[in-house]
Amino acid sequence: MKKKISIIAVVGATATGKSDFAVQLAKKLDGEVISADSRQVYKGLNLGTGKITKKEMRGIPHHLLDVVDPSKKFNVEEYKNLAQEAIADISSRGKMPIICGGTGFYIDAIVKNISYPDVPHDKVLQKKLDTKTVEQVFSLLKKLDGKFALSLNNSEKNNKQRLVRFVEIATALGKVPKVKIDKSLYDVSFIGLSFDKDEMEKRIHNRLLKRIKMGMIDEVKNLHKNGLSWKRMEELGLEYRYISRYLRGMISKEEMLEQLEKEIVQYSKRQMVWFKRNK
Repeated sequence: MKKKISIIAVVGATATGKSDFAVQLAKKLDGEVISADSRQVYKGLNLGTGKITKKEMRGIPHHLLDVVDPSKKFNVEEYKNLAQEAIADISSRGKMPIICGGTGFYIDAIVKNISYPDVPHDKVLQKKLDTKTVEQVFSLLKKLDGKFALSLNNSEKNNKQRLVRFVEIATALGKVPKVKIDKSLYDVSFIGLSFDKDEMEKRIHNRLLKRIKMGMIDEVKNLHKNGLSWKRMEELGLEYRYISRYLRGMISKEEMLEQLEKEIVQYSKRQMVWFKRNK
């Protein structure tokens, strides 16, 4: 029997220091890091996603950062294929592959060897759904596959990009089939990072203020100036959503900071629920 490739998965909620820890681990174990973050795959989304800098990498190679233009859609099937290629490459050179990130369904795709429906993207349908709100897309999914729609958690129900993908699949196949879980290809060791509630909220607060000071608002301005639509910003996560609303005059800077921090705290709680369920 062929021996499974050994990999390490560094997981945890936002602001727990996963990136720094993964670099330290890679230094110790002669490893390379594979990002498991659904937004850090996009070029130019740096401060808003907390993307590690070249200096912070300390010479450790990182994979699956900056692989696609933010105007393009990127899904978990594409991520899984690229991550498997990266793992094979790193392992073939005698290095330790270290998965690091907070996107649970990306990590699941790798460690549980989950296969998703092979349905091509429907650009006509995507363009039509681009004009819809999250609530409207979810309502359409309920009509197509009510049982599946009602099985989604709150995070999934509010993720327009994932809802659009589910609608694509349900439109093509009549429903969203259960994902196929095969035998894992890897021998996985998990390392989970966490802090108590008060410390987590403090870290989130300080991290947000630091990124604002470093120029996160200017990052969003420049992305829009270079052609990224406000509509697309709404889909790219909390930081881009709330800062874009501030830049459009929909909320004040104080409201932006208050609402954004509150949403990040709620998101970190949902992440912890996932990691506890999957530990």
